[in-house]
Amino acid sequence: MNALARRAAGLLLSTVCLPLSALAADPQPTHEFTLDNGLKIIVREDHRAPVVVSQVWYKVGSSYETPGQTGLSHALEHMMFKGSKNVGPGQASLILRDLGAEENAFTSDDYTAYYQVLARDRLGVAFELEADRMASLLLPPEEFSREIEVIKEERRLRTDDKPSAKAYERFQAMAYPASGYHTPTIGWMADLDRMKVEELRHWYEAWYVPNNATLVVVGDVQPDDVKALAQRYFGPIPRRDVPPSKAPLELAEPGERKITLHVQTQLPSLMYGFNVPSLSTAADPRSVNALRLISALLDGGYSARIPTRLERGEELVSGASSSYDAYSRGDSLFMLSATPNTQKKKTLADVEAGIWRLLNELKTKPPSNEELERVRAQVIAGLVYQRDSITSQASTIGELETVGLSWKLMDEELEALKSVTPADIQKAARTYFIRERLSVAHVLPEETAHE
Repeated sequence: MNALARRAAGLLLSTVCLPLSALAADPQPTHEFTLDNGLKIIVREDHRAPVVVSQVWYKVGSSYETPGQTGLSHALEHMMFKGSKNVGPGQASLILRDLGAEENAFTSDDYTAYYQVLARDRLGVAFELEADRMASLLLPPEEFSREIEVIKEERRLRTDDKPSAKAYERFQAMAYPASGYHTPTIGWMADLDRMKVEELRHWYEAWYVPNNATLVVVGDVQPDDVKALAQRYFGPIPRRDVPPSKAPLELAEPGERKITLHVQTQLPSLMYGFNVPSLSTAADPRSVNALRLISALLDGGYSARIPTRLERGEELVSGASSSYDAYSRGDSLFMLSATPNTQKKKTLADVEAGIWRLLNELKTKPPSNEELERVRAQVIAGLVYQRDSITSQASTIGELETVGLSWKLMDEELEALKSVTPADIQKAARTYFIRERLSVAHVLPEETAHE
């Protein structure tokens, strides 16, 4: 590392190693209230610019779906733009575009969300449009007939014709034997082929109710003004009972599972997934925060263990990563993926051995305080910098609330991460990095007819 790089690294560490109070500052004023119809509203003030982000989150996603009816949540998200009682197909988007607003939607395993970013004095327009489609979506059959073909093409482009995505979809189906997380968010193609608009009508009526939604507003607003607007537009929508929904719990130790996939790729690759809890399902939240730090310890930049040892040291891999999502409604996966360094004649077996050396070292020898502090500072800095954006703040609030946690965690998690010790890291590694929790995928190039 040259002198300039050392000074830059030192400056970064001196910044992120400030006392926690300096990093967290005072939490931004955040207000929570619930309308009589059950709609939960969370308003977070951020007065740096005359802009506001408005998001509506519904507690429904692919983990709520059942075999034979996959893809309903994502298809309904598409149809939410195809006309309601007061607005024709696509007209809501035109209205927002004319106001200079940004809008979109997204679906995941655990939620479906719709958002607008716009000038603060136009927030009422966003509320009016969202309330209209929450209360009176039309679902025209002719629009559905066209849109389901768009969705099938989206599946072909993003999954079926994309080798890495196709491999991960098959891997995920194996890695979650007991929970709804084995279902792809877009749905299986066979289910898209036979989906009916009546199924979407039932899905909409079951889940799209105010008492199953959270309205998140972040930006240059006053909470009383937001509450009054919400009451005006969303208040008249009646509450309805929603179907029971249980968290997608997984078998703790399903046993080691392996799959070999041949796809259109030039290089082999490896996927490892350990069944682990999330913050929603863990008996001990410290273990979850330990897993978050382990992921950064293994794959948190140039000085992390994977690039230092497996990439540059042993030259086992040409690329590798680790990841872990602590914020899911049910149990989660701790993921590792890697591509062997074929120029050095390394194999998937070599890579697996290298990964286990790293994991076993975590079990037998806790990280030094110095290494843990560096990793912790990096994770905390990333969270702090990420939340400089009002959209990121809103998305964190919405996600936490919709998976069954509290938005208050975003103001508390820095302290939680700071409390993790080297012994916690070791304990988590011993508990979770065992073969009884492991799914393995070998992703190989397709064999030619000649071969």
